[in-house]
Amino acid sequence: MDLIYEKILDYKKRGVPIYLVTAVEKEGMGPVEVGKKMIVTENGESFGTVGGGSLEHYAINKVKQLFKDRKPLLEKYGLNEDKIIPGVLTLPMVCGGIVTLFYEYLGAKADIYIFGGGHVGQALINVLKTMDFHVEVIDERKAICDVVKNADQVHHMPFLDYIDKYGILESSYIVVCTPSHLYDYHVINKILFIKAKPKYIGMLCSPSKLDDYLEKTYETFGKDVNLKNFYAPIGLDTGGGTVEEIAISISSEILSIYYGKQDHSHMREKNHGKFRYWED
Repeated sequence: MDLIYEKILDYKKRGVPIYLVTAVEKEGMGPVEVGKKMIVTENGESFGTVGGGSLEHYAINKVKQLFKDRKPLLEKYGLNEDKIIPGVLTLPMVCGGIVTLFYEYLGAKADIYIFGGGHVGQALINVLKTMDFHVEVIDERKAICDVVKNADQVHHMPFLDYIDKYGILESSYIVVCTPSHLYDYHVINKILFIKAKPKYIGMLCSPSKLDDYLEKTYETFGKDVNLKNFYAPIGLDTGGGTVEEIAISISSEILSIYYGKQDHSHMREKNHGKFRYWED
């Protein structure tokens, strides 16, 4: 058991999110005892055991699904494929008992990419890192990368090269605030092109810049391009205009998306120009 906790600490030090799967209850016969634990990473690597066989195989695949929302789960499994029990998921086994597994997420709330580590990017890092987010900054300006503090990772490389090399994690949050409108467009269009599935893409821009971007994007991807998770101008309508206030506005918008809150006043709704691009 000590090895499990050593492994958890190792993943935590390396910033690798995991699920800890624990057998918390058992009725009748089964291949696992209460208290047994298994670690599963996002790519399906596992350490430890909750009994092997179909139960463990199902648990590993379940974790891959749970990583999309990073929520905990308590679920019961019947270990007799010939016996259906209401409220219990039946697995192809013959042991005959019932096992309850608890899936516990251990890691950051979500992954946030900040493309552009200038004044707004740096102020945003300072806000986000007061909460449990994993923040990566990408900027091709070495002078900027050298002064960025508090981020979990800083990547000194061209913006599109980063996406080509590392990709974008599903259900992540993306803030685009590069030093150039053209760079902003390239980053967002690259994300659309590779069909990444972030939960949020926010672009720091004015309403006129947004209208220009949308016209070019519709020309490239067509009018049916999915921009439902695209927020521009970025942030909630808090009224503040300093760098620090903008960072609070963006952080608040990210939190509203993360917690699924409705009826907030988003800047994209106030300054949509002639477009209402987020509507289906």
